[in-house]
Amino acid sequence: QGHLVESGGGLVQPGGSLTLSCVAAGFTFGGAAVQWFRQAPGKEREHVATIYSTHTLTDYSASAKGRFTISRDNRKETVYLQMTNLKPAAPAVYSCHRLNYDTWGQGTQVPVAS
Repeated sequence: QGHLVESGGGLVQPGGSLTLSCVAAGFTFGGAAVQWFRQAPGKEREHVATIYSTHTLTDYSASAKGRFTISRDNRKETVYLQMTNLKPAAPAVYSCHRLNYDTWGQGTQVPVAS
């Protein structure tokens, strides 16, 4: 099923921007749909964005739409999540997931200063 490794998390100021990366290995990346999820302390994990194998087909949660952009580089087998206008929040762990498979990364934490 392969594996996924996230990076790019870190403390960001309110209104700031951050780009997360998810590097894939062990499966045919070009044909895979990949998602980003986030989980805040004490909360359920929630979907943030999905990018399908066709680069132009994406899907966003209501809270991410207009502020976050998901993209992919098939040569680098990497999916990105560009986040802008981040709002103050407790540290959330952002994880990537291969759609339709039980393949998850370990997550990267994104705290937004209050």
